[in-house]
Amino acid sequence: MRFLGIVMLCAALGGCVSSGETVSFRASNPQQQALMRDGQPALVSRQKSSLVLVRPASRHMQANGRPVFVVGINNLSRQPVDFRVGQVEAVQHAAGSDFEMKVVTYEMLVQEERNRQVAAALLTGLAAGANAYSAANAGHGSYTTPSGRTGTFYSPTAAAIAQNNAAIQNEAMIAATVETGQRNMAALEQAVIKDNTLMPGEWYGGQLHLAPPADHGGGPKTYTIVIVVGPDRHVVEVAQAPAGA
Repeated sequence: MRFLGIVMLCAALGGCVSSGETVSFRASNPQQQALMRDGQPALVSRQKSSLVLVRPASRHMQANGRPVFVVGINNLSRQPVDFRVGQVEAVQHAAGSDFEMKVVTYEMLVQEERNRQVAAALLTGLAAGANAYSAANAGHGSYTTPSGRTGTFYSPTAAAIAQNNAAIQNEAMIAATVETGQRNMAALEQAVIKDNTLMPGEWYGGQLHLAPPADHGGGPKTYTIVIVVGPDRHVVEVAQAPAGA
């Protein structure tokens, strides 16, 4: 049930990606089967001590964006087995050569989110400062009488109202920025796959993020993902192409 919840969460998080490209899988050995799950392609790979299920995190992947897959791992052995993200490899095949596709780890994604939060805090601070400055100058005005005489005035009531409104707006902006950051961090913690020791019979899974494959000539992008679980190596062959191609 826990693994099912992870898969549903991963799919929900990936579901907002706009249409662009789709992926397909090719079984590379008799222990693999390419199939469809809920209208999406998937690959099941079985080795001596483990089973791996791979499917895209969304129905369409953003062109030139990071491919994101949901990976499910089942320990079939009677001993604990280790899964290490650092042992996952991804290689793109193009023009007769192989190119490494970097695995974007949980730690990297967290750092990116922290950087985004710093940038968001700076923008929020600038907006709050502008609000405060505008409120500080509220209440001041000028007038011209029918006789042509001019002058200035100050309304403490108008100033107090403006300053109170600015304080409320600034508090709401800051709270929204903090809440968004906390929500994004919680989503990463729940969804992204990490190092894990699987006990006998245990399922574990999460999102696997990869660096975007390069576009060589506009054709399908083919790459291989190698997922190591204990002594087993699961080789996943992927083709990524524009939707409808």
